[in-house]
Amino acid sequence: MIKKNYNYTRRKLYIPEYGRHIHEMVDSLLEIEDRHERTRQAKAVIAVMGNLNPTLRDTADFKHKLWDHLFIMSDFRLDVDSPYVQPSRQDLMISPQKLHYPQTRFIFKHYGKYVQQFLRNMSSSKRAGDATREVVNVARYMRTKSFEYNKEHPNNEVIIRDMRVMVGDDTALDLAAVRNIHSDYRTNNNGARNGKNRKQQRGGGRKPQRNNGKGNLRHSSHK
Repeated sequence: MIKKNYNYTRRKLYIPEYGRHIHEMVDSLLEIEDRHERTRQAKAVIAVMGNLNPTLRDTADFKHKLWDHLFIMSDFRLDVDSPYVQPSRQDLMISPQKLHYPQTRFIFKHYGKYVQQFLRNMSSSKRAGDATREVVNVARYMRTKSFEYNKEHPNNEVIIRDMRVMVGDDTALDLAAVRNIHSDYRTNNNGARNGKNRKQQRGGGRKPQRNNGKGNLRHSSHK
């Protein structure tokens, strides 16, 4: 009977990228009793591991990573003279800190949260009455985003109303300058032009009328 050796019956590969042969080399290191000989054989295994990734040899911590991988594949049981500090299982089992996502709620999504934060910071600052130019720039940006989102030209009164909603009615910002902002958008006449061109293309197959010399107009016939 042929004894079948399936992978699920073999030991677990801690770093599958190196393959089973490298893991078997590491297992053979654990069976060497002489520490000096075990260290010499470990350096030979490190050289073989480095040949698997020759493009990474020039990196600063390449050898350090190889020694760490060697200890991981040995399940931290390998006792050799390493040029680096041997890592422990606890060092690699440290879980990362939980990432806290921002829970800031903003009123108008098409303006974004930074517009709301910028207006509130200007309103709470000491020079809120002198921030007319910044308010006008923010208003122009709000008109641009509103046009992209709603596909229509926003009114200045709408922009002022949205600013008061985001900041508050008792804001110290001078919003009167927003009423004098002229529209930066022009009416798009491409649709009317395209429609006129399509009408001309439909009638393009018909030749113009010409005079036959008798005062009557007739159409030219295609032969």
